[in-house]
Amino acid sequence: MLRMLFIAVFLSLYILILGPPVILYSLLTKNPNPVYWAGLKGVLFFVRAVGVRVRVKGAERIPKGVCLFAANHTSAADAPAVIGAIPRRIAVLLKESLFQWPIVGQAFRSVNFVPVNRSHRESAIASVEKASEAMKRGQSFLIYPEGTRSPDGRLQEFKKGAVVMAIKAGVPIVPMVCSGAHHIMEKRSLVIHPGEIVVEFLEPIDASQYSFEERDVLNQKVHDAMAAALPPDQKPLGFPGAS
Repeated sequence: MLRMLFIAVFLSLYILILGPPVILYSLLTKNPNPVYWAGLKGVLFFVRAVGVRVRVKGAERIPKGVCLFAANHTSAADAPAVIGAIPRRIAVLLKESLFQWPIVGQAFRSVNFVPVNRSHRESAIASVEKASEAMKRGQSFLIYPEGTRSPDGRLQEFKKGAVVMAIKAGVPIVPMVCSGAHHIMEKRSLVIHPGEIVVEFLEPIDASQYSFEERDVLNQKVHDAMAAALPPDQKPLGFPGAS
């Protein structure tokens, strides 16, 4: 609990002091990079300060050009680890409520993150369309295909939004697996345990080779590639090697 309190207090001060001037600068210059990197580096600093280490594997597998990064989601602790592991500025599809936070919501908008309302189908489809168009214009994205955090660390079934985005934009999907984050911070818990999070980039999958009618096939291929690369306690129950 003390580690969470430390992050909550000092990260809030960091945002209050640095956020408004950096956001203003980015708006005036139409350059989102200062907001993105200042926010990410700040979060990673406080994560490391409470004893959380991030180890990255397979970064050499990331292709050049626009990509859709697809990662599993087990904990609030995996977001900075996953985003921090990607060696380029990306945009993220985030749940709409996060954009209502003071300063933070404005920062998300200034770096072209896309809000998504998962409970409203038409709104969710519009968000996917917006992200697909942004990828066509050269913006790489990160998406969590499960749509929400796993309750037990195991990979859940995937929604189809990620593969639809990649097929429409004609970009490769780079599967990512994050292991250990659910031990650092469990879902709905405010306790942070020191430890290591491992983020691994898998072989990219060329979504341009799939038609819209083949989206289910592509979705399963991405899911199974990620499931195979996760440790036994994070594989879906019934998947080969799961424990």
